[in-house]
Amino acid sequence: MKIRLIYSVLIISTILLSGCDFLFGTKNDATVDEIFEEGAIDPDIIQNEAGYVPILPFWDDFVQPTDIYCGYDEMIYVVDAEGIKVLDQTGVIYNTIAIPGATDITQDRRLHTYVTGRVNIDVDGDGILENLAAVYHLTGTANGNVEIIDTLIHPFCDVSRNVTSFRGAEDEAVEFTGVTTLADNTVYISRKGPNNDIAGIARTDNAVLFYDENGSNIGYANGLSPVTSNLRSVWDISAIATFAAPPQSLSGISSSPEFLITLTNPAAQYKCLWIAQFSDPESGITYGENAALTVFDFTKADRFLYEPNRFINPTDVYIAPDFTGYIFVVDAVTDSLYQFTRKGYEGVNPPAGSSTTKQIIASFGGEGSGPFNFINPSGVAYLRKMVYVVDQGNHRVCRYKLNTDIE
Repeated sequence: MKIRLIYSVLIISTILLSGCDFLFGTKNDATVDEIFEEGAIDPDIIQNEAGYVPILPFWDDFVQPTDIYCGYDEMIYVVDAEGIKVLDQTGVIYNTIAIPGATDITQDRRLHTYVTGRVNIDVDGDGILENLAAVYHLTGTANGNVEIIDTLIHPFCDVSRNVTSFRGAEDEAVEFTGVTTLADNTVYISRKGPNNDIAGIARTDNAVLFYDENGSNIGYANGLSPVTSNLRSVWDISAIATFAAPPQSLSGISSSPEFLITLTNPAAQYKCLWIAQFSDPESGITYGENAALTVFDFTKADRFLYEPNRFINPTDVYIAPDFTGYIFVVDAVTDSLYQFTRKGYEGVNPPAGSSTTKQIIASFGGEGSGPFNFINPSGVAYLRKMVYVVDQGNHRVCRYKLNTDIE
Protein backbone atom coordinates (compact mmCIF):
# COMPACT_ATOMS: atom_id res chain seq x y z
CA MET A 1 0.00 0.00 0.00
CA LYS A 2 1.28 3.47 -0.81
CA ILE A 3 -0.04 6.52 0.98
CA ARG A 4 -0.14 9.67 -1.12
CA LEU A 5 -0.26 13.02 0.63
CA ILE A 6 -0.75 16.49 -0.80
CA TYR A 7 1.20 19.29 0.81
CA SER A 8 1.52 22.97 0.35
CA VAL A 9 5.13 23.85 -0.24
CA LEU A 10 6.71 26.88 1.33
CA ILE A 11 8.98 28.76 -1.07
CA ILE A 12 11.12 31.38 0.58
CA SER A 13 12.84 34.21 -1.26
CA THR A 14 12.38 33.27 -4.90
CA ILE A 15 14.36 35.32 -7.38
CA LEU A 16 14.06 34.22 -10.98
CA LEU A 17 16.19 35.48 -13.81
CA SER A 18 16.20 34.45 -17.42
CA GLY A 19 18.64 32.98 -19.91
CA CYS A 20 22.08 31.61 -19.18
CA ASP A 21 22.73 34.24 -16.51
CA PHE A 22 20.28 32.41 -14.23
CA LEU A 23 22.42 29.28 -14.21
CA PHE A 24 25.96 30.51 -14.55
CA GLY A 25 26.11 34.22 -13.82
CA THR A 26 27.78 36.73 -16.13
CA LYS A 27 31.27 38.09 -16.61
CA ASN A 28 30.09 41.21 -14.78
CA ASP A 29 28.83 39.22 -11.80
CA ALA A 30 30.88 40.12 -8.69
CA THR A 31 30.66 36.59 -7.33
CA VAL A 32 31.95 35.12 -10.57
CA ASP A 33 34.78 37.66 -10.67
CA GLU A 34 35.74 36.68 -7.13
CA ILE A 35 35.71 32.97 -8.00
CA PHE A 36 38.08 33.49 -10.91
CA GLU A 37 40.24 35.92 -8.96
CA GLU A 38 40.54 33.87 -5.79
CA GLY A 39 39.55 30.44 -7.01
CA ALA A 40 42.39 29.88 -9.42
CA ILE A 41 44.79 30.14 -6.53
CA ASP A 42 48.41 29.14 -6.74
CA PRO A 43 48.52 25.41 -7.52
CA ASP A 44 51.85 25.31 -5.67
CA ILE A 45 49.81 25.25 -2.46
CA ILE A 46 49.77 21.49 -3.10
CA GLN A 47 53.14 19.93 -2.36
CA ASN A 48 52.53 16.85 -4.52
CA GLU A 49 52.52 16.83 -8.30
CA ALA A 50 48.73 16.60 -8.24
CA GLY A 51 46.20 17.46 -5.57
CA TYR A 52 43.07 19.43 -4.77
CA VAL A 53 43.07 23.20 -4.29
CA PRO A 54 40.24 25.20 -2.71
CA ILE A 55 38.04 27.28 -5.00
CA LEU A 56 37.22 30.40 -3.02
CA PRO A 57 35.06 31.84 -1.70
CA PHE A 58 33.42 28.93 0.06
CA TRP A 59 29.64 29.20 0.42
CA ASP A 60 28.52 29.81 3.99
CA ASP A 61 24.84 30.84 4.00
CA PHE A 62 23.69 27.60 5.63
CA VAL A 63 22.41 26.31 8.97
CA GLN A 64 23.67 22.82 9.83
CA PRO A 65 23.86 21.63 6.20
CA THR A 66 23.71 17.86 5.68
CA ASP A 67 23.80 17.10 1.95
CA ILE A 68 24.48 18.51 -1.50
CA TYR A 69 23.50 17.48 -5.02
CA CYS A 70 24.37 18.94 -8.42
CA GLY A 71 21.21 18.48 -10.45
CA TYR A 72 20.47 17.49 -14.03
CA ASP A 73 18.81 20.91 -14.21
CA GLU A 74 22.25 22.52 -13.59
CA MET A 75 21.20 23.83 -10.17
CA ILE A 76 22.96 23.08 -6.88
CA TYR A 77 20.81 21.71 -4.06
CA VAL A 78 21.92 21.99 -0.43
CA VAL A 79 19.96 20.43 2.43
CA ASP A 80 20.15 22.27 5.74
CA ALA A 81 18.07 22.85 8.87
CA GLU A 82 15.87 25.36 7.02
CA GLY A 83 15.04 23.06 4.11
CA ILE A 84 16.31 22.66 0.57
CA LYS A 85 18.40 25.59 -0.65
CA VAL A 86 18.38 25.95 -4.46
CA LEU A 87 21.51 27.67 -5.78
CA ASP A 88 22.98 28.50 -9.15
CA GLN A 89 26.57 27.55 -9.88
CA THR A 90 27.89 30.87 -8.58
CA GLY A 91 26.43 30.14 -5.14
CA VAL A 92 23.45 32.51 -5.29
CA ILE A 93 20.47 31.10 -3.35
CA TYR A 94 17.20 31.42 -5.27
CA ASN A 95 14.74 29.31 -3.29
CA THR A 96 14.36 27.61 0.04
CA ILE A 97 11.92 24.70 0.03
CA ALA A 98 10.70 23.59 3.46
CA ILE A 99 10.70 19.80 3.78
CA PRO A 100 10.13 18.26 7.25
CA GLY A 101 13.26 16.53 8.55
CA ALA A 102 15.09 16.75 5.20
CA THR A 103 18.46 14.96 5.17
CA ASP A 104 19.32 13.79 1.63
CA ILE A 105 18.49 14.79 -1.94
CA THR A 106 18.79 13.58 -5.54
CA GLN A 107 17.24 14.19 -8.95
CA ASP A 108 16.30 12.01 -11.92
CA ARG A 109 16.69 12.76 -15.62
CA ARG A 110 13.11 14.10 -15.84
CA LEU A 111 14.25 16.83 -13.38
CA HIS A 112 12.09 15.29 -10.65
CA THR A 113 13.65 15.77 -7.23
CA TYR A 114 13.58 13.32 -4.30
CA VAL A 115 14.21 14.28 -0.68
CA THR A 116 14.46 12.03 2.37
CA GLY A 117 12.67 13.41 5.40
CA ARG A 118 9.99 12.69 7.99
CA VAL A 119 6.21 12.91 8.09
CA ASN A 120 3.67 12.96 10.94
CA ILE A 121 0.67 10.72 10.30
CA ASP A 122 -2.03 9.08 12.42
CA VAL A 123 -1.59 5.44 11.40
CA ASP A 124 -4.20 3.72 13.57
CA GLY A 125 -6.78 6.50 13.94
CA ASP A 126 -6.23 7.03 17.66
CA GLY A 127 -5.51 10.73 17.28
CA ILE A 128 -1.82 10.28 18.03
CA LEU A 129 0.60 11.18 15.25
CA GLU A 130 3.44 8.82 14.44
CA ASN A 131 6.66 10.28 13.04
CA LEU A 132 7.76 8.16 10.07
CA ALA A 133 10.51 8.08 7.47
CA ALA A 134 9.46 9.52 4.11
CA VAL A 135 10.77 10.35 0.66
CA TYR A 136 9.18 13.41 -0.94
CA HIS A 137 8.85 13.46 -4.73
CA LEU A 138 8.92 17.02 -6.10
CA THR A 139 8.74 18.79 -9.43
CA GLY A 140 9.51 22.41 -10.37
CA THR A 141 12.37 22.84 -7.91
CA ALA A 142 14.49 24.92 -10.30
CA ASN A 143 11.86 27.39 -11.48
CA GLY A 144 10.06 27.94 -8.18
CA ASN A 145 6.82 26.19 -9.20
CA VAL A 146 7.35 23.47 -6.64
CA GLU A 147 4.82 20.69 -6.23
CA ILE A 148 5.04 17.56 -4.08
CA ILE A 149 3.40 14.99 -6.32
CA ASP A 150 3.96 11.92 -4.16
CA THR A 151 5.31 10.84 -0.78
CA LEU A 152 6.74 7.40 -0.03
CA ILE A 153 6.17 6.61 3.65
CA HIS A 154 7.61 3.75 5.67
CA PRO A 155 6.34 1.06 6.13
CA PHE A 156 3.54 1.51 3.58
CA CYS A 157 5.87 1.98 0.61
CA ASP A 158 7.43 -1.47 1.13
CA VAL A 159 5.24 -4.13 -0.50
CA SER A 160 6.66 -6.83 1.79
CA ARG A 161 4.96 -5.07 4.72
CA ASN A 162 1.50 -5.53 3.22
CA VAL A 163 1.20 -8.78 5.18
CA THR A 164 2.44 -7.38 8.50
CA SER A 165 0.97 -4.97 11.00
CA PHE A 166 2.34 -1.57 11.96
CA ARG A 167 5.15 -2.04 14.50
CA GLY A 168 4.74 1.18 16.44
CA ALA A 169 7.99 2.46 17.95
CA GLU A 170 10.06 0.07 15.82
CA ASP A 171 8.68 1.56 12.62
CA GLU A 172 9.15 5.07 13.97
CA ALA A 173 12.85 4.25 14.52
CA VAL A 174 13.36 3.43 10.83
CA GLU A 175 15.27 5.99 8.73
CA PHE A 176 15.65 6.55 5.01
CA THR A 177 19.33 7.43 4.93
CA GLY A 178 19.88 8.04 1.23
CA VAL A 179 18.21 8.31 -2.16
CA THR A 180 19.66 8.07 -5.67
CA THR A 181 18.52 7.28 -9.22
CA LEU A 182 19.51 5.26 -12.28
CA ALA A 183 19.67 6.42 -15.89
CA ASP A 184 16.15 5.02 -16.49
CA ASN A 185 14.81 7.03 -13.50
CA THR A 186 14.56 4.02 -11.19
CA VAL A 187 14.90 5.22 -7.59
CA TYR A 188 17.09 3.49 -5.00
CA ILE A 189 16.41 4.24 -1.31
CA SER A 190 18.70 3.10 1.51
CA ARG A 191 17.00 2.25 4.79
CA LYS A 192 18.10 1.31 8.29
CA GLY A 193 16.18 0.27 11.37
CA PRO A 194 15.96 -2.10 14.34
CA ASN A 195 14.02 -5.05 12.87
CA ASN A 196 16.39 -7.29 10.93
CA ASP A 197 15.07 -10.82 11.30
CA ILE A 198 16.21 -12.57 8.11
CA ALA A 199 13.68 -15.34 8.76
CA GLY A 200 10.76 -12.91 8.88
CA ILE A 201 8.05 -12.52 6.27
CA ALA A 202 8.91 -8.90 5.55
CA ARG A 203 12.23 -7.52 4.38
CA THR A 204 14.76 -6.50 6.99
CA ASP A 205 14.85 -2.82 7.92
CA ASN A 206 18.49 -2.61 6.82
CA ALA A 207 17.97 -2.74 3.07
CA VAL A 208 18.10 -0.98 -0.29
CA LEU A 209 14.65 -0.62 -1.88
CA PHE A 210 13.87 -0.07 -5.57
CA TYR A 211 11.05 2.08 -7.01
CA ASP A 212 9.99 2.87 -10.55
CA GLU A 213 9.49 6.46 -11.69
CA ASN A 214 5.84 6.30 -10.61
CA GLY A 215 6.72 5.44 -7.01
CA SER A 216 5.83 1.73 -7.11
CA ASN A 217 8.05 -0.60 -5.08
CA ILE A 218 9.52 -2.94 -7.72
CA GLY A 219 12.01 -4.83 -5.57
CA TYR A 220 15.03 -4.62 -3.31
CA ALA A 221 18.69 -5.62 -3.28
CA ASN A 222 18.38 -9.23 -2.17
CA GLY A 223 21.39 -11.26 -1.09
CA LEU A 224 22.87 -8.64 1.23
CA SER A 225 23.68 -9.05 4.94
CA PRO A 226 21.64 -6.83 7.30
CA VAL A 227 23.65 -7.29 10.52
CA THR A 228 26.98 -8.85 9.54
CA SER A 229 30.30 -7.27 8.67
CA ASN A 230 31.31 -8.47 5.22
CA LEU A 231 31.72 -7.18 1.66
CA ARG A 232 27.97 -7.37 0.93
CA SER A 233 26.72 -5.79 4.15
CA VAL A 234 23.94 -3.24 4.59
CA TRP A 235 24.56 -2.89 8.32
CA ASP A 236 23.44 0.66 9.16
CA ILE A 237 23.68 2.32 5.75
CA SER A 238 24.46 6.04 5.89
CA ALA A 239 24.52 6.87 2.15
CA ILE A 240 24.06 5.43 -1.34
CA ALA A 241 25.29 6.43 -4.81
CA THR A 242 24.83 5.05 -8.32
CA PHE A 243 26.94 5.49 -11.44
CA ALA A 244 24.33 7.60 -13.26
CA ALA A 245 24.89 11.27 -12.51
CA PRO A 246 24.67 14.75 -14.08
CA PRO A 247 25.34 16.46 -16.38
CA GLN A 248 22.48 15.48 -18.66
CA SER A 249 23.63 13.66 -21.79
CA LEU A 250 22.04 11.92 -24.74
CA SER A 251 24.75 9.30 -24.48
CA GLY A 252 27.37 8.34 -21.99
CA ILE A 253 25.31 8.20 -18.80
CA SER A 254 25.97 4.87 -17.13
CA SER A 255 23.14 2.33 -17.24
CA SER A 256 24.73 0.19 -14.52
CA PRO A 257 22.33 -1.02 -11.80
CA GLU A 258 25.19 -1.37 -9.32
CA PHE A 259 25.77 1.06 -6.46
CA LEU A 260 28.06 2.12 -3.62
CA ILE A 261 27.01 2.44 0.00
CA THR A 262 28.61 3.64 3.22
CA LEU A 263 28.03 2.01 6.61
CA THR A 264 28.36 3.49 10.08
CA ASN A 265 28.00 0.53 12.42
CA PRO A 266 31.17 0.52 14.58
CA ALA A 267 31.53 -3.26 14.19
CA ALA A 268 31.59 -3.10 10.38
CA GLN A 269 35.17 -3.50 9.16
CA TYR A 270 34.36 -2.43 5.62
CA LYS A 271 32.41 0.80 5.59
CA CYS A 272 32.35 1.74 1.91
CA LEU A 273 31.14 -1.04 -0.37
CA TRP A 274 30.57 -1.50 -4.08
CA ILE A 275 27.50 -3.70 -4.43
CA ALA A 276 27.53 -5.67 -7.67
CA GLN A 277 24.59 -7.24 -9.50
CA PHE A 278 24.59 -10.89 -10.58
CA SER A 279 22.20 -12.85 -12.76
CA ASP A 280 21.67 -16.58 -12.30
CA PRO A 281 19.32 -18.79 -14.36
CA GLU A 282 17.93 -20.39 -11.18
CA SER A 283 18.00 -17.68 -8.53
CA GLY A 284 17.50 -14.70 -10.85
CA ILE A 285 19.04 -11.31 -10.07
CA THR A 286 20.96 -11.03 -6.81
CA TYR A 287 23.38 -8.55 -5.28
CA GLY A 288 26.75 -9.14 -3.66
CA GLU A 289 30.36 -8.14 -3.30
CA ASN A 290 32.69 -6.71 -5.89
CA ALA A 291 35.58 -9.12 -5.36
CA ALA A 292 37.89 -7.22 -7.72
CA LEU A 293 38.34 -4.49 -5.10
CA THR A 294 39.89 -6.97 -2.65
CA VAL A 295 43.01 -7.22 -4.87
CA PHE A 296 45.63 -4.72 -3.69
CA ASP A 297 48.24 -3.91 -6.33
CA PHE A 298 51.00 -2.06 -4.51
CA THR A 299 52.73 -1.28 -7.78
CA LYS A 300 49.75 0.97 -8.60
CA ALA A 301 48.84 2.52 -5.22
CA ASP A 302 49.81 2.69 -1.55
CA ARG A 303 46.31 2.80 -0.03
CA PHE A 304 43.02 1.15 -1.01
CA LEU A 305 39.26 1.54 -0.61
CA TYR A 306 38.83 -1.98 0.77
CA GLU A 307 41.41 -1.81 3.54
CA PRO A 308 39.73 -3.04 6.75
CA ASN A 309 38.74 -0.17 9.05
CA ARG A 310 39.70 2.40 6.40
CA PHE A 311 36.85 4.62 7.62
CA ILE A 312 35.32 5.35 11.01
CA ASN A 313 32.05 7.15 10.27
CA PRO A 314 31.60 7.68 6.52
CA THR A 315 28.60 9.93 5.94
CA ASP A 316 28.41 10.19 2.16
CA VAL A 317 29.76 8.77 -1.10
CA TYR A 318 29.69 10.01 -4.70
CA ILE A 319 30.92 8.63 -8.01
CA ALA A 320 32.26 11.00 -10.67
CA PRO A 321 30.45 10.18 -13.94
CA ASP A 322 33.26 11.47 -16.16
CA PHE A 323 36.33 9.71 -17.56
CA THR A 324 38.08 9.80 -14.15
CA GLY A 325 35.46 7.63 -12.47
CA TYR A 326 36.72 8.87 -9.12
CA ILE A 327 34.95 7.77 -5.94
CA PHE A 328 34.66 10.37 -3.15
CA VAL A 329 33.93 9.57 0.51
CA VAL A 330 33.60 11.95 3.46
CA ASP A 331 34.12 10.79 7.04
CA ALA A 332 32.63 12.75 9.96
CA VAL A 333 35.07 11.40 12.56
CA THR A 334 38.32 11.87 10.67
CA ASP A 335 36.87 15.10 9.22
CA SER A 336 38.28 14.16 5.85
CA LEU A 337 37.58 13.84 2.13
CA TYR A 338 38.89 10.64 0.53
CA GLN A 339 39.33 10.01 -3.19
CA PHE A 340 39.73 6.64 -4.95
CA THR A 341 39.68 5.24 -8.47
CA ARG A 342 37.07 2.69 -9.56
CA LYS A 343 39.70 -0.01 -9.04
CA GLY A 344 39.79 0.96 -5.39
CA TYR A 345 43.18 2.67 -5.57
CA GLU A 346 43.48 5.75 -3.37
CA GLY A 347 44.79 8.74 -5.26
CA VAL A 348 44.54 10.62 -8.52
CA ASN A 349 46.20 9.70 -11.78
CA PRO A 350 49.77 11.02 -12.05
CA PRO A 351 50.08 13.86 -14.56
CA ALA A 352 51.96 13.54 -17.84
CA GLY A 353 55.69 13.58 -17.28
CA SER A 354 55.37 12.51 -13.65
CA SER A 355 58.24 10.63 -12.06
CA THR A 356 55.82 8.18 -10.48
CA THR A 357 53.51 5.58 -11.99
CA LYS A 358 51.51 5.16 -8.77
CA GLN A 359 48.32 6.98 -7.88
CA ILE A 360 49.11 10.23 -6.06
CA ILE A 361 47.18 10.41 -2.79
CA ALA A 362 44.98 13.51 -2.83
CA SER A 363 42.77 12.81 0.19
CA PHE A 364 42.92 15.49 2.87
CA GLY A 365 41.24 16.84 5.97
CA GLY A 366 41.45 17.01 9.73
CA GLU A 367 39.36 18.96 12.22
CA GLY A 368 39.39 22.70 11.75
CA SER A 369 38.10 25.68 9.79
CA GLY A 370 40.93 26.12 7.31
CA PRO A 371 40.54 25.57 3.56
CA PHE A 372 41.69 21.94 3.85
CA ASN A 373 39.87 21.17 7.10
CA PHE A 374 36.34 20.21 8.08
CA ILE A 375 34.16 19.71 11.12
CA ASN A 376 31.73 16.82 10.65
CA PRO A 377 31.59 16.72 6.83
CA SER A 378 28.27 15.16 5.84
CA GLY A 379 27.87 15.39 2.07
CA VAL A 380 29.88 15.27 -1.15
CA ALA A 381 29.05 15.90 -4.81
CA TYR A 382 30.86 16.43 -8.12
CA LEU A 383 30.15 18.29 -11.33
CA ARG A 384 32.49 19.18 -14.20
CA LYS A 385 35.71 18.54 -12.27
CA MET A 386 34.50 20.45 -9.20
CA VAL A 387 34.20 18.60 -5.87
CA TYR A 388 31.67 19.97 -3.38
CA VAL A 389 31.89 19.08 0.33
CA VAL A 390 29.24 19.88 2.92
CA ASP A 391 31.19 21.02 5.99
CA GLN A 392 28.39 20.78 8.53
CA GLY A 393 30.24 21.98 11.61
CA ASN A 394 31.52 25.09 9.81
CA HIS A 395 28.09 25.74 8.21
CA ARG A 396 29.55 25.91 4.73
CA VAL A 397 29.98 24.24 1.36
CA CYS A 398 33.61 23.89 0.30
CA ARG A 399 34.69 23.54 -3.33
CA TYR A 400 37.86 22.00 -4.78
CA LYS A 401 39.52 21.26 -8.10
CA LEU A 402 42.61 19.31 -9.00
CA ASN A 403 45.50 21.67 -9.57
CA THR A 404 46.07 19.87 -12.87
CA ASP A 405 42.54 20.89 -13.96
CA ILE A 406 43.06 24.60 -13.33
CA GLU A 407 44.05 26.40 -16.50
